[in-house]
Amino acid sequence: MTNTVMGILVCGLVGVLLLWAGLHDAARVRRLRRHGILASGMVVDNVRVRGAQGSPSWAPIIAFADQRGYRVEFTPSMRGSGMGLATGREVTVIYLPQDPQAARVFMRRHMTGPVYFVLAVALVFLGIGAVIAVTA
Repeated sequence: MTNTVMGILVCGLVGVLLLWAGLHDAARVRRLRRHGILASGMVVDNVRVRGAQGSPSWAPIIAFADQRGYRVEFTPSMRGSGMGLATGREVTVIYLPQDPQAARVFMRRHMTGPVYFVLAVALVFLGIGAVIAVTA
């Protein structure tokens, strides 16, 4: 196989996998909006985590009581500039009754941010694959 074909296949495969992941996450957000339970949560801590490039960043830990009264803690998947939440801040969370650990902060940037980010990266990979295919 030539490098061109290999580049098209790798970019296409990564793009399709990311597209699937983004659509899967979009379906989860839709289920949360339709069947989710809203609860009041509190940012109890911000922990230092290692980023993708090895650079440290901060991730909030949010605690809330589910419908059975059990304490649930989670960390939002979306992090970065503008996504931080101060310790002690009260936030609304949304979760599915059967899976409270997969809760999300009920803010637009935390609900749809991960979906848009993954879909945008998927389109970049698919676009690069298409450019390689056209210029080959």
